[in-house]
Amino acid sequence: MTETSMLDRYDIQFPELGWKFHINPTAFTIFGFDIQWYGIIITLGLILAILYVFPRMKRFGIDSDRAVDAVIGGVIGGIVGARLYYVLFNLDDYKKDSVGETLKAMINTRNGGLAIYGGIIGAILVGFIICKIRKVKVLPMLDVTAIGFLIGQGIGRWGNFVNQEAFGTNTDFFLGMTGGTIQRSINNSMQIGGDMYESGLEMLWDKPVHPCFLYESVWCLLGFALLAFCSKRRKYDGQLTLMYMAWYGLERFFVEGLRTDSLMTGNIRISQALSALLFISSVIIQIVMFFRIKRDPESYVLYANTEEARLLIEESRRKHMGIKGADAKIMGDDDDEIGILDDEDDEIGDLPDEDDDDEIGDLPDEDDDEDEPEESPADETPAEDKAEEAPAEVKTEEPEAEEAPAEKAPEEAEKSEGNSEKTNDKYDDLASQYDERLTGGSGKGSHNKKKKHK
Repeated sequence: MTETSMLDRYDIQFPELGWKFHINPTAFTIFGFDIQWYGIIITLGLILAILYVFPRMKRFGIDSDRAVDAVIGGVIGGIVGARLYYVLFNLDDYKKDSVGETLKAMINTRNGGLAIYGGIIGAILVGFIICKIRKVKVLPMLDVTAIGFLIGQGIGRWGNFVNQEAFGTNTDFFLGMTGGTIQRSINNSMQIGGDMYESGLEMLWDKPVHPCFLYESVWCLLGFALLAFCSKRRKYDGQLTLMYMAWYGLERFFVEGLRTDSLMTGNIRISQALSALLFISSVIIQIVMFFRIKRDPESYVLYANTEEARLLIEESRRKHMGIKGADAKIMGDDDDEIGILDDEDDEIGDLPDEDDDDEIGDLPDEDDDEDEPEESPADETPAEDKAEEAPAEVKTEEPEAEEAPAEKAPEEAEKSEGNSEKTNDKYDDLASQYDERLTGGSGKGSHNKKKKHK
């Protein structure tokens, strides 16, 4: 059939579902530079992964301020690794007449040409090096990163949809798709000397093909939900990484067998072989870890539950709040999220509480106005005689009781005045000490307790 009977190059259809799309891979142009949907979608997946992962690093005992360097390095390493991996296995396609043109073709990723396994390998290698430099624990970092990988992969695969690439063999499945670019690609590759012809594939350009991008996107997003759920129930550091390897390796092994553009070494699909290796090794390690933890669970402690992780997180929190080490000691327990600082509100130990006017002990209490009388020895007088003598004693004591207040009033006034002055002096001294602690010894206190008591 001629090219005129094919779909428009930018048309995409799902015949069984009745869906039709017309998508130009170029989203827009700025100053003559074409911005591709492929790059926008990859960037969107990356941003969504970062937005999800960073707020949850604390759960893994990771200081996000340190981890950000590893993430940036991992992103750069991932892009370089993905491109390098793809180019190395398709080197003949990028050889040009000059070295400059060859390098330019190798660097140009706007039309696709990124291998996910190369991206994973590059991101892990660069991220590992930076984690060692920044003293970030590798296994917890890999765990939280694995969740981000699945978000990025689940979103990024839609870039293949826009470019009409990474499709599979012909199918009658209800999700089968076709498109103008897909039809032309099959038609050209099935010519003598074409990639599909040389690999022995039998493809018809006018038949639908497997939407491999869709299978992988859905699988990765389901994996994200699974790992996010398991992140709160993990038993050891590295568990989520092993789960990611098994989950993605299983899917990629089968989907890679459907694809028509696999990277090959001889008759072996490289990504399929690597997927099988990842899945098998991950399952074996997880089984071994399961029995080890079952036998001795106390030997495996999550890094997030260690004192080192708590101190790092608390130090980072204080830094964000602008709290210095000396100031943090006099903050209340409301500012100590993980229980490292003392819970006492009065770090100095001498300042008065709101509920007690006499924290220092110099002010007279209501019960201290008079000394408590000493207990007299038991009187052996019969009870009847005491009852008869009681009225007389009451009468004789009444004059003394009336004179006591008049005689003691001046003395109590002088005593109260003296105690008040002592208390004011001590209160001023303590307030000065407290100011020095707050200001770091600058001498510029903000308290003036004399004015308060005056």
